[in-house]
Amino acid sequence: MNKIDRREFIIAAVCTAAGCADIGAGEKQIAHFGMATDMHYADLPNAVDDPGERCYRDAPAKLRDCIDTLNARKVDFLIELGDFKDMMPTKEATLKCLDDIEKVFSRFNGPRYHALGNHETDCLTKAEFLAHVSNAGQEKALAHYSFTAGDVTFVVLDPNYTSKMEDYRPGNFDFRDANVPPDQVKWIEDVLAAAPGPVVVFSHQLVDPVCPDVFRIRNAAQLRDVFEKSGKVKAVFTGHHHVGHRAVHNGIFYYTLRAISQDAYPENNSYAEVTMYDSGRIVVKGFVKAASAMYTSPGFGMPLPDNG
Repeated sequence: MNKIDRREFIIAAVCTAAGCADIGAGEKQIAHFGMATDMHYADLPNAVDDPGERCYRDAPAKLRDCIDTLNARKVDFLIELGDFKDMMPTKEATLKCLDDIEKVFSRFNGPRYHALGNHETDCLTKAEFLAHVSNAGQEKALAHYSFTAGDVTFVVLDPNYTSKMEDYRPGNFDFRDANVPPDQVKWIEDVLAAAPGPVVVFSHQLVDPVCPDVFRIRNAAQLRDVFEKSGKVKAVFTGHHHVGHRAVHNGIFYYTLRAISQDAYPENNSYAEVTMYDSGRIVVKGFVKAASAMYTSPGFGMPLPDNG
């Protein structure tokens, strides 16, 4: 497990029992959803550079288990947080893998959503990837967008731009150079201003200041400033950092979900259920190897404890 930053002591517990998400006295559930990330699906043997880290062919079985569990738990929607597929020797073979994993994803009994990861454009353009997937409520899948579920507004970012603010595309991206361009930042500000209540942000790449720098969006500090000034963003959920990560910074809960592709099936898998309450309590129930956590958001229930 990662060393927990001092600011993380306000995560009340690592929850190991289903009862962690039980509704407390006087609480009302305002959102209930599922998450998975970093399937990296491809018809390839395990990664040679680090055997077992990316178990490409295990993704469909792992995702089926995820969906069976979350269907049974009746979450309101399911989102995958990027690197849905990996790269095959040809574009045609890559698209077949993308279609196959999207078919598995479609087994979820409810609205489902995608966030773009850097591997979406390893041999495809964004448009080519988006033409082969679907997001609930969208005629054509979008790269960044917002939606509402329960009493919460959800914002999905697309940080897959170079420092020159050019779209990632085959031959023109470096996963260490992820950026959210100015027009998208303005769009985020507008969505936050219009949101009537709490907001949750989804992104493939990380935003918090205590994560390993190589996984962080280059203009993450600007995004954090926007989130904090709004007073509405309560949590940011990400993928990309395969072992997972948790932090709290200036009253916002940052949770990075462990990659589905991490290590071999059936002993290994990773997905999560998130429940939010009007008290401000946010409960992440991790399954198999995913971390569980509970946090109460300031200004949305219990106040932050004094750092002393």
